[in-house]
Amino acid sequence: MKQRGRHRRRKRGTALRAFLAGTALALTAAATMISASQATVSHDPGALSPLAASTGPRLTEHLVPRRTLDRLASAMGRPVGVRAVLDDADRALRSADDCTSEERTALPVEPAATRAYCWDAADTRGWRAGAVTSSGDADDDGHWGADRVLLSGWSHDTGRAERPGVARVAFVDAGDPDHLTYTWALLAVPTDGGRDYRGLASPVTGMVWYQGKLLVTAADGVYVYDMHRIQRATVDGGTVGRVRGGWSAYGARYVLPAVGSYRPTGAAGAAGVLRGAALALDRSTAPDSLVAGERVPAGSDRATRLWRYAFSTAQDRAGLLATDGTGRADVDQAYETKETGVRGVLAYRSAWFLSRGADSPDGHGTLWRQDTDGAKATRCGSDESRHCWSPQAGPLSYWAETGELWSQSGRLLFALPLASVDGSLG
Repeated sequence: MKQRGRHRRRKRGTALRAFLAGTALALTAAATMISASQATVSHDPGALSPLAASTGPRLTEHLVPRRTLDRLASAMGRPVGVRAVLDDADRALRSADDCTSEERTALPVEPAATRAYCWDAADTRGWRAGAVTSSGDADDDGHWGADRVLLSGWSHDTGRAERPGVARVAFVDAGDPDHLTYTWALLAVPTDGGRDYRGLASPVTGMVWYQGKLLVTAADGVYVYDMHRIQRATVDGGTVGRVRGGWSAYGARYVLPAVGSYRPTGAAGAAGVLRGAALALDRSTAPDSLVAGERVPAGSDRATRLWRYAFSTAQDRAGLLATDGTGRADVDQAYETKETGVRGVLAYRSAWFLSRGADSPDGHGTLWRQDTDGAKATRCGSDESRHCWSPQAGPLSYWAETGELWSQSGRLLFALPLASVDGSLG
């Protein structure tokens, strides 16, 4: 078992030395500044309104029986760890200089990204980019063992009734910022008592790697995966589960079988309350907490709710939420914001950061910093426009060890200092 805070650290200079080439971003910013400056000033959502914690969704924990997981591992082979997956990386992300001009339009105008990478179009065609998390979430020293790791979630509608959809995670070796390599792991759910598995048939909109667990939002709740229970696929094919000759993972080399889930309980329709929700980790609380932002359609007259759940501090429940004697996790804190169309959420100290996508095909998104006193958005330099963020406004993940905010917009993965966000608020 990995011990937190006892790893060999790499020098921070190595982790931060891969700043983007200035010309690549300057040209993009100059081109997009014109359209951003013409955008209408977005609606100010104002201050966050505190809500009673009891108004948030209560989650019931369902853990997969150990015998089910052990049966699957016995059939598929001994589980491997994150390092083995990284050693098997068979693909590489392109650096900013190799991204196309069209791909670079996904960058924020202000503040400017300091790192950017692009996914291979052929490798991601037909897949929808979702959430991002990292070893910066997993451990406060920013490493998993000796490794720096990024995880990027994607989902795909197969178009077949018998396979309604699949989701996968890219394990990215971020040890060398100049050369990021990765490979895929399928997100799966054990079936038939561990004799088989199915794909997670849901878009991935939120993902947090905390200690040894990976929490992923799905249409019916939050699924839990164990980073010590990664299985190898043995058959390269477009099917999922047990097949003739072994185990298939829809083309991925690895499989992550779910070890549990959290399902909302209560009134009818509660099961879908987390559908499309964004997730993030907040290490500024005691204990550390999981925050969630509800998905409300842009322009809706209904407010967006924000929730916080505490992680367990019990040694035998590392990475799981704190629950009562009946296995239920209650909301610790709840707020309401007038912002809608929220796609990324991050809580840090008393502030909440909310990202929203562009209102038009050629526009840019917004990034708000809200608390109970008011709201401020990033601005395009001296321009009054608040439409300065990435057009698709994807997830938000904070890597505390480096001070970086990571996000993903379509095939573009980028980072910038969180301090630069505060500096660009108007």
